[in-house]
Amino acid sequence: MINRIKALFAVREGRGGGVGETHSHDELHLAAAALMVEAACLDGDFDAAERATIDGLLRRHFDLDAEESRTLIESVEVAPADRHQLLPYTRIIKERFSEAERVELIEMLWEVAYADGELHDYEANLLRRIGGLIYVPDRDRGAARRRVVERLRAASESRVERPEPAETSEVGE
Repeated sequence: MINRIKALFAVREGRGGGVGETHSHDELHLAAAALMVEAACLDGDFDAAERATIDGLLRRHFDLDAEESRTLIESVEVAPADRHQLLPYTRIIKERFSEAERVELIEMLWEVAYADGELHDYEANLLRRIGGLIYVPDRDRGAARRRVVERLRAASESRVERPEPAETSEVGE
């Protein structure tokens, strides 16, 4: 997989590919991963919770194994100059993802933005920009955000620890 990722960066840098070409699944995965890592890094800290969220999303939505997901995240993470250029990635998403898949990507990005427990203004702004670039209307972005918040709230409520019953002591011998 590492060679495929290197080849994708070569295409992005103009050493291959052409206008109007179809994009491979690897390019789609790279584009989605780059946008998710960008969202995670905007608050200045790419923490373990954000990394785990991105890993889970890549594995679940793109059917990647643990090694492929880790390699993809690391390759995008070490190329921050490329990652900050949203247009190549959003173009791939816009051209190849269906409307439902683009909304699903926005939902994944909201999950990443909330992974550290709080939403930063920069993250919300990035999601607005990405949504506009991949033609996801405000209404759909808002609905995706509400779904993520509801899922997180439900997960949080289910994790609330219930008190253990008090141990009974044996009295009298």
